[in-house]
Amino acid sequence: MTHILALDQGTTSSRAIAFDGEMRPVASAQREFDQHFPRSGWVEHEPEDIWDTTLATAREVAQDVGGIAAIGITNQRETVVVWDRETGKAIHRAIVWQDRRTSDLCHDLRGGDFEELVRTRTGLLVDPYFSSTKVKWLLDEVEGARAAAEAGKLAFGTVDTFLIWRLTEGRVHATDATNAARTMLYDIHKGAWDADICEALGIPMSMLPDVRDSDGDFGETTLLGGTIPIRGVAGDQQAATIGQACFTPGMIKSTYGTGCFALLNTGDTAVASENRLLTTIAYQMGGQVTYALEGSIFVAGAVVQWLRDGLGILGQASDAGPLARKADPGQDVILVPAFTGLGAPYWDAECRGAVYGLTRNSGPAEFAKAALESVGFQTRDLLDAMEADMGKPIEGVLRVDGGMSASRFAMQFLADITGAPVDRPPVLETTAMGAAWLAGQAIGIYPDAETFASGWSAEMRFDPKMDPDLRADRYAAWKDAVRRTLTRG
Repeated sequence: MTHILALDQGTTSSRAIAFDGEMRPVASAQREFDQHFPRSGWVEHEPEDIWDTTLATAREVAQDVGGIAAIGITNQRETVVVWDRETGKAIHRAIVWQDRRTSDLCHDLRGGDFEELVRTRTGLLVDPYFSSTKVKWLLDEVEGARAAAEAGKLAFGTVDTFLIWRLTEGRVHATDATNAARTMLYDIHKGAWDADICEALGIPMSMLPDVRDSDGDFGETTLLGGTIPIRGVAGDQQAATIGQACFTPGMIKSTYGTGCFALLNTGDTAVASENRLLTTIAYQMGGQVTYALEGSIFVAGAVVQWLRDGLGILGQASDAGPLARKADPGQDVILVPAFTGLGAPYWDAECRGAVYGLTRNSGPAEFAKAALESVGFQTRDLLDAMEADMGKPIEGVLRVDGGMSASRFAMQFLADITGAPVDRPPVLETTAMGAAWLAGQAIGIYPDAETFASGWSAEMRFDPKMDPDLRADRYAAWKDAVRRTLTRG
């Protein structure tokens, strides 16, 4: 059995992909599940939907390939599940990373010693995006939850932890360092949960999972036929970093899914950001931590979904690029897609989206062009902030992946507005590949990091073609639009 099963649990769907001994995807299954929006700014998932779709896709793929040697898990990060240790049932719907219900709490926590404590120990900012204030909300708002937690009856986990618990039938309560680093509860320098932050938020440490290496031992499952070890776990963006073979300091990747996340490998140095980026863990293997600077964009592929489902101007997401090419070149429509606020480097949870430059002739093509370009503009924001933190230009190539990277229009504009070459690999699902590689190399099927990296190749390169003066003018117009949007917010 040389197949590795990657379980890719995302924001809108769960997928299972089997990779063969040569790391080629040979079978896959995907199932979407419902999104719940009980109030404006609130986003929830049913934990049972997450589990049911994950198990169903895993069983389908396992049956297709006839045997699985090991499992790797990658997951939507920051999303919170709290469940009863005895029954395994969640006490509330999962609170999703996009959820903003704790904005007021985070506003009150900012400033003073607590904010500095969070920044220096976790590398993060005090923001509703991260897990900790979501956990506090559940303990405060769900009847009986705090008493149960203090009695040691409740378990907390990000989605990977919840899946591990279910796959091992409650035998293993664990996460990996990359997911722990996104909770705003984990000291990324000491490699341990932070008692001071937990105490400040009223979160009993007995709720927290064990933290292991990304290629560590996460137990075994018997739910897919036979006994299969779980040997790789990483949050989705870190898994994509691994799948893109960004193992050398200075390498950068950007993943375009619902949101966009750019990670710059900084090696064994945790670079403290002065430009509102995040200092985080890229991966941890063999007890050795590799750090990264991360910039997070809340709306990337979601802006195309908005064109399709909200405005109804697309039949399918792939229509966006061809429609954008029909836009009037004389119009400079700029969309700031702050549907749930703006992420890095602005971190404004309260501002909302805006469109600038509309004329009587603006129509679907101009909206499609502005939507796709907004992703390039936001990525430029992240790269500029990274260069400022590193104190030098980021040289080399930007490696891209995720569903939206399939758009030639979007990727060409990304190269044009950043002035950097953009490489797209033949397999866009590098998140799943990263999880598979972690598990496969842990059991000796896949090569080590150096050999894996040497075999990486691009399917297509997008070189910058935009005149430098035009690039400067267009980016200045974007920055002006963001300034106006932040002022409105």
